[in-house]
Amino acid sequence: MVWKPHVTVSAIVEHEQRFLLVEERVDGRMVLNNPAGHLEPGETLLQAVIRETREEAAWEFTPEAVIGIYQWHHAPRDLTFLRVCYCGAVNGHDPEQHLDEGIHRTIWMTRDEMLSARERLRSPMVLQAIDDYLAGTRYPLDIIKKL
Repeated sequence: MVWKPHVTVSAIVEHEQRFLLVEERVDGRMVLNNPAGHLEPGETLLQAVIRETREEAAWEFTPEAVIGIYQWHHAPRDLTFLRVCYCGAVNGHDPEQHLDEGIHRTIWMTRDEMLSARERLRSPMVLQAIDDYLAGTRYPLDIIKKL
């Protein structure tokens, strides 16, 4: 068997010092995550983050920069994730849109609220990406090349 990491994308969206998160059911528990998901065959990372934000949060996402690339090993399931995190703006919210399976709702939280709910974060990548964003880390979108 060939080992492969799970390639995912996530979106950081800030509005009035609050960040867009989704509350979702994973392995029987309700957790908090950035709008995020897996790269699908034939799509670019940029297309994936736009799609995932729309599907999970019902917002149209406009990526502005790359915050970072994160590698995380989820020991209980022996899975490795490689996540590309983007920041940007949202508009065009559709409150009637059905959210992806497992997504309970969207929620806007401050960093302090996330820190208080740290045990509910889906992975350490959630808060790390927020902290990198708040520290001003930004890379241009064209740092990622599709050939």
